[in-house]
Amino acid sequence: MLIELRVRDYAVIDDLSLELKPGLNVLSGETGAGKSIIVGALSLLVGERASSLVVRKGAQKAVVEAAFDVSEMPGMEDRLIELGFPSEEGLLLLRREVASEGRNRAWVNGSPATASAVGELGARLVDIHGQHEHQSLLRPKAQRGILDVFGGAPEVAERVRTLHADLNRVQRELAERVARTRELDGLADFFRFQLTEIDQAELSEGEEEALEEEARRLDHAEELALGTQGLHEALYGGEESLSDRASSLQLLLEQLSKLDPTLQEPAQSLRDAYHLLVDTGQLLGRYASGLEFDSGRLEEVRARQDLVFRLKRKYGPGLQGVFATAEKARKELSELDGASFDLKDMEKDVKRLQREFLNEVGVLGKMRAEAGQRLEERVTALLPELGLAKGIFRVDLSPLEEPGPTGGERVEFLVALNPG
Repeated sequence: MLIELRVRDYAVIDDLSLELKPGLNVLSGETGAGKSIIVGALSLLVGERASSLVVRKGAQKAVVEAAFDVSEMPGMEDRLIELGFPSEEGLLLLRREVASEGRNRAWVNGSPATASAVGELGARLVDIHGQHEHQSLLRPKAQRGILDVFGGAPEVAERVRTLHADLNRVQRELAERVARTRELDGLADFFRFQLTEIDQAELSEGEEEALEEEARRLDHAEELALGTQGLHEALYGGEESLSDRASSLQLLLEQLSKLDPTLQEPAQSLRDAYHLLVDTGQLLGRYASGLEFDSGRLEEVRARQDLVFRLKRKYGPGLQGVFATAEKARKELSELDGASFDLKDMEKDVKRLQREFLNEVGVLGKMRAEAGQRLEERVTALLPELGLAKGIFRVDLSPLEEPGPTGGERVEFLVALNPG
């Protein structure tokens, strides 16, 4: 209900305030008194297209404000909350400004609002009845509301709307979780593949260097064998080897050191050199005798090097990068396993809400059918008093393909004022 209207700088109005009381309020006056201007200002407030021509000459902007009591309007408070304009104690405040340069703005309960939001709310709040004005009574939405109020069904209709919203919300959440589950499954497969590929390789720290060393040794096995065998013979195993000559020199120097003790130190050094030559020669001999060229092993090493190279290029840099990738994959898999969704509970919620929604839709449809029949009888009985003795009024309930937030049927009032 409109309880207060204020108009400033609109058309010829400077500043006007009206307080309306419950019941019928009448504005009377002779032609040109401004009644139509007030109606025009109210029309602007509830969504009519704005024009800078309505701004009073010399003013910067026209302002229209109104307060409505919506405490007894079914569904209005819920709709205001949905739009983001909750009321205080059932009071709805609308404000519209039109600037002289053409810009216009609107507010609902002190918050900026779009023209579509203002238009929707205005259609619920005000009917402008005139020769060329639209009447909400002609809209199926308004007719449905009238029928529900007449049949005592607003609460059931509200439950249908709430259940439909809850059902849509849970269905959206379920769809999102199904999509998220598929996404997580894809990620898990990706990380599982990485981890399997790396773990199966059984890499170890320092393996790359060890493989390089072994490959180089196998690749030059013949050269190494000939070289070390020659060194072995020169140092220890051959005739007149260095160790033999060192031994002879050592004996000579030891004899001389008996004549001059100062030669004992160089004699010891020569003795150490002899043992070093012997040890080195024997070591090289063992190395040469144990060295074999194995082409099969070389192929294995090359294949292993190729595997390491591919893993480094794929998951590196370096073996440390490969190890880090494996650790990350292991951690991600652990977290993904803990993030799995239990879809069964949500599916049960969807089925439960569907049952409740369809049950309430059925109850609402039955109440509308009964109320429609009674309303037809009541209205048709009143038509003769209006001089429409043969007039017929019908409430048409057409089933919808799918039940929605307003129920399972389309409500429409049909009237035939004259036969034929």
